[in-house]
Amino acid sequence: MVERFMEAVGQFESIVNDSGLVRLERLTTEEITGTENEPGIIERYLTLSADGTSMLQDMQLNPDEMRIGDKRLCLHTLSDLDDLPGKVRTDGRYERLSTDRSDCRLSYAAPVGVMLPCDHIYNQWIFIDDSNENLSRFEKMAKNMQSLSRYSRSNQINKEWLDEYLNEAHSNGLQSVRCHCNIIAWAENGDELRRVKNDVGSALALMECTPHHNTTDLPALYWAGIPGNEADFPAEETFYTFTGQALCFFTAETCYRNSLSPFGIRMVDRLTGKPVFLDISDLPMKKGVVTNRNKFILGPSGSGKSFFTNHLVRQYWEQGTHILLVDTGNSYKGLCDLIHQKTGGDDGIYFTYKENDPISFNPFFTEDYRYDIEKRDSIKTLILTLWKREDEPPRRSEEVALSNAVSLYIEKIKKNRKIKPNFNSFYDFVRKDYRKILADKNVREKDFDVDGFLNVLEPYYKNGEYGYLLNSDKELDLLNKRFIVFELDVVKDNPILFPVVTIIIMETFINKMRRLQGIRKMILIEEAWL
Repeated sequence: MVERFMEAVGQFESIVNDSGLVRLERLTTEEITGTENEPGIIERYLTLSADGTSMLQDMQLNPDEMRIGDKRLCLHTLSDLDDLPGKVRTDGRYERLSTDRSDCRLSYAAPVGVMLPCDHIYNQWIFIDDSNENLSRFEKMAKNMQSLSRYSRSNQINKEWLDEYLNEAHSNGLQSVRCHCNIIAWAENGDELRRVKNDVGSALALMECTPHHNTTDLPALYWAGIPGNEADFPAEETFYTFTGQALCFFTAETCYRNSLSPFGIRMVDRLTGKPVFLDISDLPMKKGVVTNRNKFILGPSGSGKSFFTNHLVRQYWEQGTHILLVDTGNSYKGLCDLIHQKTGGDDGIYFTYKENDPISFNPFFTEDYRYDIEKRDSIKTLILTLWKREDEPPRRSEEVALSNAVSLYIEKIKKNRKIKPNFNSFYDFVRKDYRKILADKNVREKDFDVDGFLNVLEPYYKNGEYGYLLNSDKELDLLNKRFIVFELDVVKDNPILFPVVTIIIMETFINKMRRLQGIRKMILIEEAWL
């Protein structure tokens, strides 16, 4: 018998786990009975302690009340068909979180699960008997009711109910089972216990069930609820139904639990206020729930998007993530200043435009003088953006000439470290050295007009109108900075500054993607409207 039972349980476990929707794990002996340092599930049940701390407590069984330590218990049961609604369902619409366009679906038993705002245990039993034997017994009962129908109309009604149950079972091949559900709730004083009783009754009413406050069977049902002690359950406390209907009384929700992951963020359980460590990146990826780590934070104004995102990126940064933020509205100025102060100015880089301190970069600077293909292409793209209008595509000869100019300039500053890499020195290089190189190669003016090139880019040179833009003297290599914020509120409508800032942003993040192998990177775009 035991071997067949364990075999059936193993098959059930395999079927459920193979579905990929939920996963079953068998409790170990230590998890059931506990260890010297950690109480097991039985000890936590006997002391009504959900956390890992418990002490021995006296139990008091009175005719009208049961106590465990200072806790007073009450019991509500679903053990009679008269207490149940005419129909049950798998889930229902939760109005508080639903809209006219979307539904928030919760399980049918959610009101007595996590939605019940008091300390409680919700127990569900399904007893799988011999279905054929049950149906045969009901056949005999139906015949007896038919014979006795002349003496009482209730016998005729019961016979009709039995026939309907039997017809449903035979026509649809349903399995006859027995079911019982109860809610054990507790409080530490009489006034609070009365409130708890009302809360449980209201929750059952939301399920369209008749609340049944059981005052006589609490000790027996509490004893039968000990994990592994289901064999002592009183059979008279069950009602007959089918498997599908019985499963409707199961709760599909649970309280938030800590993710078993070394990486995550600290959140708070909304129902209990307890801190929860939650991994929303690696663990879902490992389990196959998601195929990428992208996130989309959506909510109306004032819903807390930026508040949550500040919390998210700070904890990601504290765990070693490289973060690049594209902001509008100075939502991350405070966090950036905090990180800047915390790191002594080594991190927390904030780019924004002010009249007395305009935004500036130095796309030519790297600490290690390493200029890979992406870096060279970004410099070339940046200069092309400043040189040519959006509706003026460059000719092939111009692209080649510019690419050669960038490459030769990079070779020069690598050999002569006294030359300061910035746009000014690049401009001087093109005006002097590169002009001679083009002349020696007999490059025609129509193929590459050096004077026209220099004239267009002159506003970005030294004392020009935008001479500050590409000649920052801060010598920041953004590759090794882990928290960078680009605030675009002022420059987003500027046809000169915005394309430059956009290219710098993409070059910075692509450089991190290519060179920082094995390090978590994040780019976050605030107000990402399509």
